[in-house]
Amino acid sequence: MDGGSPMFFRNLLSLYQLAWLVKSHRAQRLAWEDAEEARIARARSERAAAERLQAMLDANPSGQLGNAKLNDLDALRRSGLL
Repeated sequence: MDGGSPMFFRNLLSLYQLAWLVKSHRAQRLAWEDAEEARIARARSERAAAERLQAMLDANPSGQLGNAKLNDLDALRRSGLL
C-alpha cells in the first residue's frame, strides 16, 4: 500500500472537486433563474405602474393629482354645489 496511497487520495480529491464543481454550477444556474424572474417581475410592476398613472391622468387630465381636499368649501362654492 506504499505506492497506492497517494493515488487514492488524488482520486478522492478529484471526486471532491468534481462534486464541488457540480454543486457550484447548480447554485449559479439557480441564481441566473432567480435574476431572470426578478427582471420579469420588475417589468410587470413597471407596466402596471404606468397603467395606473395613465388611468389617474385619464381621470384627472388637469394634472392636479394629490391637491384635492375633503370638504373644501371654496372649491364647492366655485363649482356651484353650495
